[in-house]
Amino acid sequence: MSLSPRPRRPDPRPSGTADPDAAPEAPGDRPIERAVTDCAVYEHGRREGGVVPLGEVAERLEGVGEDGFLWIGLHDPSPEAVQGLGRRFDLHALVVEDAMSAHQRPKLERHGDLLFLVLKTAEYDDDHEHVAIGELTLILGPRLVVSIRHGAPVPLRDVRAELERDPERLAKGPGVVFHAIVDRVVDVYADVLDGLVTDVDQVEATVFSDVRSNPTERIYRLKREVIAFKRAVTPLVTPLTRLVEDRALPVADAARPYLRDVLDHLVRDAEGVASIDDLLNGVLDANLAQIGVRQADDARKISAWAAIAVVPTAIFGLYGMNFEHMPELRWELGYPAVLVVTLLVCVGLYWRLRRVGWL
Repeated sequence: MSLSPRPRRPDPRPSGTADPDAAPEAPGDRPIERAVTDCAVYEHGRREGGVVPLGEVAERLEGVGEDGFLWIGLHDPSPEAVQGLGRRFDLHALVVEDAMSAHQRPKLERHGDLLFLVLKTAEYDDDHEHVAIGELTLILGPRLVVSIRHGAPVPLRDVRAELERDPERLAKGPGVVFHAIVDRVVDVYADVLDGLVTDVDQVEATVFSDVRSNPTERIYRLKREVIAFKRAVTPLVTPLTRLVEDRALPVADAARPYLRDVLDHLVRDAEGVASIDDLLNGVLDANLAQIGVRQADDARKISAWAAIAVVPTAIFGLYGMNFEHMPELRWELGYPAVLVVTLLVCVGLYWRLRRVGWL
């Protein structure tokens, strides 16, 4: 990685006047500039100036001490922007190739003195019960941190502001930035997990309530969101474990306890999302069982009422025939007697069927 300044010649013309002989802006800089959310040089934990143009990055770094470093943030850069970034900082071709794609699994790689970490970001929309998944690529060098975000979740502007309010912490170097970003992503995982737990508890209460409902569609949608979140969280455990335990990686020993704390939180989140996944499986099975029980109960009730309805249907159907000689046809109390007998039989059947649980 080369951060040496490009040679510049003095400009004798008044300021604000274009120099026709000046070297043109590098073509790769324009798409990078459009994707840059912030670019700053830090020395002794303090920001040197405002947003640094990419063309002045090398010169600014030359003007600070050995503890100075550069932090560049990009959001949804085009492939041309990533390629231009790779050319400017001599990034490995594989790093550039992976950074251009927003569909990488969480992983950790080392290329010379650079660390390359891919992790998934997540944000939970409770109103729509949707987990928005993004991707974050971190490139860590001795004097360089590059964060490339794909998707909207977990903006890093507040992470930068928080670190800039703590110069003593930021003075420890780019490893602090690396830890702070990973820590923020994992902290948001916990918020997503809390939102999912709340919704799963609601679904579970609905399944086992006395109110007749069928939350199968909601369970299925939650199941999809949990699986998407699980794919973001669980694969990150292995890269972070390697980051903490592999002494060959260029990670300061002072940073390892903090990274280990992040790993502990991540493992807890991975176990939590696995538990939610198992719980949703159980809730889905219970819901299907409840539907089966309710269908059987409905069938019994229909059969019971049909059995009761058979009695008056049979009796009245018999008396509806045009026969001359029929039981009690000429008896004055024959009509009310048939009604009373029909009613008694129906009441008896209702009492019996209710006693055995069919009504």
